[in-house]
Amino acid sequence: MRKFTRDLKRVVVKVGSSSITHDNGIINLQKIDELAWELSNLKNHGIEVVLVSSGAIAAGAKRLNLKERPRDTIGKQAASAVGQVALMNTYNRSFNEYNYQAGQVLVTKHIETDDTMKENTKNTLSQLLGMNVIPIVNENDTISTFEIEFGDNDTLSAVVSRIVDADLLILLSDIDGLYDDDPNQNKDAKLISEVYEIDDGLKAMAKDSSSSKVGTGGMSTKINAANLCMEKGIDVVIANSSDMKIIRKIVGGEEVGTIFKGNSN
Repeated sequence: MRKFTRDLKRVVVKVGSSSITHDNGIINLQKIDELAWELSNLKNHGIEVVLVSSGAIAAGAKRLNLKERPRDTIGKQAASAVGQVALMNTYNRSFNEYNYQAGQVLVTKHIETDDTMKENTKNTLSQLLGMNVIPIVNENDTISTFEIEFGDNDTLSAVVSRIVDADLLILLSDIDGLYDDDPNQNKDAKLISEVYEIDDGLKAMAKDSSSSKVGTGGMSTKINAANLCMEKGIDVVIANSSDMKIIRKIVGGEEVGTIFKGNSN
């Protein structure tokens, strides 16, 4: 059984677009309901939860009957404006089934550098958690271009984890964890179970993948997110979202995915 750096009282869970949509980009209602069940059950166990969710652009593209995910910034922003509404409505219905209220928090990269914005975000999230609400955080794509052009919500989830002083960040996507080589190219690639330090060699292993049609992030963004958390003593687990029961396994200490151990000093 895994031991975490801290007792788990507050957990941030990030899901990528591919985790909550079908292959055609349409919102996967079953996956969102399963996710809501897992997070609600964590709440029932007394663990505070913040969800960082991608998927707005993919959902909006389908709502607008676009043939594919927009490639230009303005198109992505328009799709996000429509998709964010659809996504939050779906989440709200699912969480309401388990007697929890979801709250939407849209932020920009300025929360990293603007002290006032960072403090406001911290206060809002703290208030929502204190009111027993499950905050659902996403990049405000309609006014921000940084996330759309350079990464996805991996870094955002790490920033949020630092702001709320989380004990654990769970990064869920369509990969099992960190491998010593690309498992799509090398059948002998081995999953790395635990990481205590991120060095240049480890970063070299993080070869970005563009296999997902609905997501934008690769392993490099996850490594960077893990590094941001580790320096603040926050553990990070990268795991596959094909079965949302992985969340209870991770929190229960089962050795699934890759754990990046936070610095305890």
